[in-house]
Amino acid sequence: MMAKKPPKPAPRRIFQERLKITALPLYFEGFLLVKRSGYQEYEHYWTELRGTTLFFYTDKKSTIYIDKLDIIDLTCLAEQNSTEKNCAKFTLVLPKEEVQLKNTESGEEWRGFILTVTELSVPQNVSLLPGQVIKLHEVLEREKKRRIETEQSTSVEKEKEPTEDYVDVLNPMPACFYTVSRKEATEMLQKNPSLGNMILRPGSDSTNYSITIRQEIDMPRIKHYKVMSVGQNYTIELEKPVTLPNLFSVIDYFVKETRGNLRPFICSTDENTGMFFTSLLC
Repeated sequence: MMAKKPPKPAPRRIFQERLKITALPLYFEGFLLVKRSGYQEYEHYWTELRGTTLFFYTDKKSTIYIDKLDIIDLTCLAEQNSTEKNCAKFTLVLPKEEVQLKNTESGEEWRGFILTVTELSVPQNVSLLPGQVIKLHEVLEREKKRRIETEQSTSVEKEKEPTEDYVDVLNPMPACFYTVSRKEATEMLQKNPSLGNMILRPGSDSTNYSITIRQEIDMPRIKHYKVMSVGQNYTIELEKPVTLPNLFSVIDYFVKETRGNLRPFICSTDENTGMFFTSLLC
């Protein structure tokens, strides 16, 4: 009886299709018997090791994986004795589950590649040919480079985050917020229409907020809206309540809903702000 030939790599077309799913580099592939936690029997999968993730396919011609397993947090790879001839059997011990793997052809290679990418070092206790060990070293360098590039990319993305994400830190409250009473807010809007027509102020209970607006339709009208603090969000009490993530979004909501007819009331921010603010009420 002739010995079985090792499985051939998936055709290039299939390889390209799989690249559309993930950009992770392919380090090793082949058939594996897999038994995940909660399953009674092993399942036969064509498996790819990409980065530190195992992708499982029903067969080597499938272009869409049916399951995947991230092994970057591998605690240990425990070898098990197998009663089957020429069968490598081992368990991947992860923080949340244990996954059993079996292979009758390239079990030692699977063990070597998995340990190399998770420990970022070539294991010394694997029985591989010199050429196979060279491949492990090549994969090690590729994985180190990939992780460095991933970290750098993450850092760049953080630096590119829009400045408005930091508004709450730099300016805890919208510019149209004033610690004034309902009466004072009304007077400010009536006496200084050129500065805007919408003020955010503390609510009467000192926990929530209120919006005071001045609209000129047939005649100038003053309206007040309650803005309730609900957990980390804010709810505007309307006929159909509107919930928003912060007070900046509350102000923005009024501006957009009125197509810019409502404008935040903003006074001077120079050194004479205190004196100027006093004059608003006079």
